[in-house]
Amino acid sequence: MSDQIIGLHHWFDSPPGRYLLAWEQARFDEAVADIFGYHSLQLGMPLLDGLRANRMPYQWLALGQEGVPGPMADAQAVDGGASPLWRHTVDLLAESVALPFADASLDLIVLPHTLELSIDPHATLREVERVLMPEGRVVISGLNPTSLWGLRQRRARLYQRLGRGSLYLPDVGEFIGYRRLRDWLRLLSFEVESARFGCYRPAVRSTQWLERFGWMDPMGERWWPILGAAYFLVAVKRVHGMRLLEPAWRNQRQRSAATVPVANRAGGRVPAAHASPLRSEQV
Repeated sequence: MSDQIIGLHHWFDSPPGRYLLAWEQARFDEAVADIFGYHSLQLGMPLLDGLRANRMPYQWLALGQEGVPGPMADAQAVDGGASPLWRHTVDLLAESVALPFADASLDLIVLPHTLELSIDPHATLREVERVLMPEGRVVISGLNPTSLWGLRQRRARLYQRLGRGSLYLPDVGEFIGYRRLRDWLRLLSFEVESARFGCYRPAVRSTQWLERFGWMDPMGERWWPILGAAYFLVAVKRVHGMRLLEPAWRNQRQRSAATVPVANRAGGRVPAAHASPLRSEQV
C-alpha cells in the first residue's frame, strides 16, 4: 500500500496528473466555499488543499501511511525538489477506517482519492458516516474507470501480462466507479447532492498534446459527460425520523391556553378545550 501511495503522488507531478489536480482543486474550492459549520477534515492527499476555500474555524489534515516516517517522508520533493509533496501542515496521523473523532462531531469531510488508497473503502465510508453530524457533508473525488483514461489503463494491464508496456495511471488496484460509489452512499443513508465529471482529454503524457486537445473539455462536458477521467460528488448525511424540538416555554404556554375555564349554561365552569364554540356564543 505504501508503494501505491508513492506511485499516486508521484503521478500527480506528471503533466496529466497536474491537469487532473488543477481540475479537482477548482471543484473542491467551489463545493466547500458555502458549507458552514465548525469542524472539517481532509483525509489524505496532501498535494491538494480541499479546505482552503472553506471558512470553518477548525480544519485538520489527516494522513495515514503516507504520513509515517519512511519513504514518503523522505520524498518531500519530486523531480529534484521542483514541486513540494506537502501543500500544508499535517495535523494528525490516522487511518481512514478508524478515525479518532467522536460520533457526530464533524460538519465536513473531504476525500480526495482517499477511497482508492484505503485498505477497505466501504469501511472508510462507514467511519465517515459515523463521525459526520446529521446534515453534514462529504466531498469525494476519484478516477473514473469508465473513461478514455480507464480504457488505456485496462489495455496497459493486458499488455503487461504479455510482458510489455507500462501503465498510464498509477497502480492503486481497482478504481471505484461512480455508480458503485453512489450505491454505497445510499446504503449508508447519504443523499448525493451534486455530481460532476471532468477531464475529457485523451490519455496522453506530454503537456503539448494535452494542450492541443483542450477543445475536448467543453465538448465532453456537453456530449459525453459521464466519460470524464475523474468524478466529483457532494453527499449529505440524512437522518430519517428526526424532528425539531420546540422550547419548553412554548409548550407550557400552549398547555396553559388549552386549560382556561369558561362558563357554561348551568353556571359551572369547564375547561376551554371541552367547551363548544356554539354554546359560548349563546352565553
